[in-house]
Order: sequence, then structure tokens, then C-alpha cells
Amino acid sequence: MLADLFRGLFDTDMTQVITPGEFLLCVGSALVIGVLLAGFYMYRSRYTKSFVATLALLPGVVCVIIMMVNGNVGTGVAVAGAFSLVRFRSVPGSAKEIGAIFLAMGTGLIVGMGYLGYAFLCAILLGLAGLVFNRLDFGSQKKASLYKTLHITIPEDLDYTDVFQPIWEEYASSCELTQVKTSNMGSLFRLTYNLTLRSPGKEKEMIDKLRCRNGNLEISVSRQESPIGEL
Repeated sequence: MLADLFRGLFDTDMTQVITPGEFLLCVGSALVIGVLLAGFYMYRSRYTKSFVATLALLPGVVCVIIMMVNGNVGTGVAVAGAFSLVRFRSVPGSAKEIGAIFLAMGTGLIVGMGYLGYAFLCAILLGLAGLVFNRLDFGSQKKASLYKTLHITIPEDLDYTDVFQPIWEEYASSCELTQVKTSNMGSLFRLTYNLTLRSPGKEKEMIDKLRCRNGNLEISVSRQESPIGEL
């Protein structure tokens, strides 16, 4: 009688039914893998509690879905259609977060298919690869501190075309004016430049000279925004 509780209402004698023991084994393995992947991700990384908790649960969720599909093509198409309607109401993730989510989904899919050994092997190998890349600072830009975005405010009567050119030639190896914006009812201009500094140690000296040219109005310097975002 207890076994009937875990049978589908529309199952037939030709349907392969997953036993409760197999179900618990697969879901338990998926949750262990999720915790393992979350631990790999948290190592020397900035993270939020909600993200790592979701990362730990995701393999189990995917595992259950795959087991319930269980070779049923029609159900698989319906599940794919349902997932295509999902809209994530959160800020866009970084490339690292997206990769972690795909890894969690992939391992959950493998567990759901019944390949527990391969799922653990995949999680450990790829998780350790991520740790090694993070430890070695793989892909980092050694000159990232030289790339700056500068916002400078000037009065409307100042011709910005070449007024800062001598300063750029002295302190920057490249300079690009990316935006011109009026403010304060048109009495001020706000200019945005992308700079590649020759030396990060002379940033304050450059700002002091810019202040002499723009009448000591507002100047801000920040890390240069990437045109392709996190990816």
C-alpha cells in the first residue's frame, strides 16, 4: 500500500517507476554535491547568503525534475517550455556566478539520470579547477589600475576641445572623450573621459592640474567601466 503512494495516477505496467530508495539516494547525492559546489564557490570569493543557499539546492531541484521526466518526451517538452517562462527578478549576475549556476544544474542533471559517480567526479574536478584558477588569479589584468574613467565639470564658457590636451599628453597614454552632458540649466558641462594612465602614482598630480583648468569644479575618477560588462 505504501508503494502505491509513490506511483503516478497515469502510470501503466510499461512505465518504469523510481522506487523511494532510489529517489532518496539521488536527491541526497544531489544535495551533497550542491553543498560541495557552494563550498568551492565561497572560497576566496565575494558572495551572498541567498546565492550560495540557492547554489546548494539547485542540483537537487534539477535532479528531481529529470527523474520525474524519466524518458517521457512530452513531459520533457512541457518542462522546457515552463523554464523558458521563468524571469529572474534579481540583478544580473557576474560571469563567475552564471558559470556556478550552470555547473550546479549540470551536476543535478547527471544525478537525475542516475550516474552518481560521474556527478561527484564532475563536481570535484570542475570545482577544484575553479579553485586553482581563483588561486592563480587566472585571467587578471596586471594593468587594470591604469584604466580609469574620469568625470570633470567645466563652466559653459570653457572650450573643452583642446583645453586638457597638454595634461592628457603628460599623464595618459590614451584618452577618449565618451560623453558630454549639460547640467545646472546649461551653465555647466559634464565631460566623461576613458583614460589609460602612464603611472598610477601620479593620479593626484593630474587631478590638481585639472582643477586649475576647470575652475576647481567637481572631478571624479573611478575604475574604467568595461563596455562588455562582466562577461
